[in-house]
Amino acid sequence: MTSTRKTPDSLRSARWFGPDDLRTFGHRSRIMQMGYGPADWEGRPIIAILNTWSDINPCHAHFKDRVQDVKRGILQTGGLPLELPALSLSENFVKPTTMLYRNMLAMEAEELLRSHPIDGAVLMGGCDKTTPALIMGAISAGLPAIFVPAGPMLRGNWKGKVLGSGSDAWKYWDERRAGNISDKEWLEIEGGIARSHGHCMTMGTASTMTAIAESVGLTLSGASSIPAADADHIRMCAESGRRIVEMVWEDLTPAKILTRNSFENAVTVAIAMGCSTNATIHVTAMSRRAGFDVGLDEFDKASRRVPVVANVRPSGKLYLMEDFYYAGGLTGLMTRLRPHLHLDALTVTGKTLGENIAEATVHNDDVIRTLDNPVYADGAIAVLRGNLAPDGCVMKPSACEPKYLQHSGPAIVFDDYPSLKANIDRDDLDVTPDHILVLRNAGPLGGPGMPEWGMLPIPKKLLKQGVRDMIRISDARMSGTSYGACILHVAPEAHIGGPLALARTGDIISVNVAERSINLEVSEAELERRRAAWVPAPRPYERGYGWMFSRHVLQADRGCDFDFLQTGFGAAVGEPAIY
Repeated sequence: MTSTRKTPDSLRSARWFGPDDLRTFGHRSRIMQMGYGPADWEGRPIIAILNTWSDINPCHAHFKDRVQDVKRGILQTGGLPLELPALSLSENFVKPTTMLYRNMLAMEAEELLRSHPIDGAVLMGGCDKTTPALIMGAISAGLPAIFVPAGPMLRGNWKGKVLGSGSDAWKYWDERRAGNISDKEWLEIEGGIARSHGHCMTMGTASTMTAIAESVGLTLSGASSIPAADADHIRMCAESGRRIVEMVWEDLTPAKILTRNSFENAVTVAIAMGCSTNATIHVTAMSRRAGFDVGLDEFDKASRRVPVVANVRPSGKLYLMEDFYYAGGLTGLMTRLRPHLHLDALTVTGKTLGENIAEATVHNDDVIRTLDNPVYADGAIAVLRGNLAPDGCVMKPSACEPKYLQHSGPAIVFDDYPSLKANIDRDDLDVTPDHILVLRNAGPLGGPGMPEWGMLPIPKKLLKQGVRDMIRISDARMSGTSYGACILHVAPEAHIGGPLALARTGDIISVNVAERSINLEVSEAELERRRAAWVPAPRPYERGYGWMFSRHVLQADRGCDFDFLQTGFGAAVGEPAIY
């Protein structure tokens, strides 16, 4: 903690409202136009609430109400809350993918905070890309900030069966494609799988990233596990509002909280939770914004020493996030991880991580396992490298059939998703369970935006034979709620001439997870001949945001941030001039 507290005249907003000049007259008269008076702002921190609510984002449907609870907390502690709507990024509806717009929200968050008379910020997010985007922007803006997670939705239900968002959608869709589910049953599943506001209640990307936000130190202790529909969530929102005002007086900025140890804690917790593979991209981008290079190697190292102890789907078999919360939540899980955590890492509470979890307990040892009785002993993420992925690719061994952890088989290559969709269910498709499905040109540039296409569907021909898993390789991502022997984020991507672009149907691909290897069993001379004949595809955009994206996005192993937004690109942006 800093020993010197800020004074009212040193507040950043005082630059807008304090001086006796014509420009300040304009600021004060216009805020009075909205019904505020001097007593509302004089000597008070002005707190921006970046709210990613929208009418088309079910994960954030409750934010329209929760923002009032955040405001209540800010007012109770002497701050002035101002709600600033931000890009919502509804995972369910935005096409071609929210990943295309993660960096847009990060830019918006940074510029909203820098350009307005703001002293601190409450970041309201939770749907997959909103968490990393808001945090990336807040890190770059450099003002005190606290994250308010949306929280997972309630458990789904169908005919007495517990449904998990995403995971059971894939499961039952395969059964429907196999002819085992009727139209009526499918409609019942659609109506029962998402029963309340809140994000996915499986250990998908949303729950992974909000847990990372907490473990890196940017939420109140325990905030990430609370179900969206629980009254505890309302209280957490108000307490976050109260806390941000004190953070402003303490000048507790992200730069004072985030260290390399903070991000190593986040990686450790993510692995123990059976995290989404998307965590590798977002943590890499977030850490680079903070000036640290924490990425694929750190995830792989953590997986070799930290087992999966959260028995939550899809790595676990039985439980969902609601069960996880009742079992002790993230603070309970972190007590199990004490030997692997940097307990002296500072958090937004003003206390260390160790202090935050000092009195936490676990109430159900099957939901949150001990280190010596894990769900999966070898970690959640494996980073593979070889001539097919020189810069790395990722796999989730905890969520696939063990027989595919070492496998060689012939490739069936699809150049794009339309080709995959047009051919995967053909009765005459020459495919066996030993084949390896390959989808390329679906990466950051090729997708564009690296869509969640990496969980390639099992061919209908094999589904009818009872096959439910096989190796699938792509430069795309997959939903964190997905499962199976999917190898993703192949870097460099095919669209820019990565080795995946050179693979052909019939080539043998060898995967060995224990050795962390993935190789195309083709001679280097033949690969050189193919490389010389390869013709790059045109970039997908000729104008607009997509044009900018296609010229500045980095590859998956570097977090898919824009090159010009990373900390080392140029000098820090100063305060805006006020004239």
